[in-house]
Amino acid sequence: MTELAHLKFYATQPHPCSYLPGEQATTLFLDPSQPMDVDIYAQLSTLGFRRSGDHLYRPHCQNCQACVPARIPVERFTANRQQRKILKRNADLTVRVVKPLFSEDHYSLYLRYIEARHADGDMYPPSREQFSTFLLSELPFARFIEFRLAGQLLAVAVTDVLPNGLSAVYTFFDPAHEQRSLGRYAILWQIGEAARLGLHALYLGYWIKNCRKMSYKTQYRPLELLVNQRWTAIT
Repeated sequence: MTELAHLKFYATQPHPCSYLPGEQATTLFLDPSQPMDVDIYAQLSTLGFRRSGDHLYRPHCQNCQACVPARIPVERFTANRQQRKILKRNADLTVRVVKPLFSEDHYSLYLRYIEARHADGDMYPPSREQFSTFLLSELPFARFIEFRLAGQLLAVAVTDVLPNGLSAVYTFFDPAHEQRSLGRYAILWQIGEAARLGLHALYLGYWIKNCRKMSYKTQYRPLELLVNQRWTAIT
């Protein structure tokens, strides 16, 4: 196992924050020449690192600590009444795990999702190159989780399978099926899958108190937040 102290990291120049208007962000990246080892990734995930494409990163802003890593300890999770309804509502979906390789089916769904839900964000307009760089990977632990209704693709959860948990990289879904709450269902499915695999947690990325788009993460309890280098449970 590689000692984390021997790893090299690089910080970006300040750039406009994707989550908080008017703020500047700095991102810390693992040296891209470092082979993407699943054990290194697992260790870094406990320190708040995430994957984008073939890169591991973490916010490294000097004057802001708003991005707080969040995870769900799956053995202690109990679905609330609303979440049980979401599970029941989507019980007719079939799930398939595939390699995260390019397909027109996946890209078409991603295109509709970004145009409908994130036209005001820095991922708009979507493109094949952006989709490929962001979500496709030949890394052995990367997965696309497909959710289909009678063969029709409704949602894809991009997920990494690590020794210490699942890491929910990104989810995109058909905006025409908003009543199904597909984004929330994908999280609930991954919680169940992590528990089935005997893993500790589902890593959800960052929670930001003043970002409305991040507020959904606190609906999963207990939720653990990485504060002052310690995972602290919010029950």
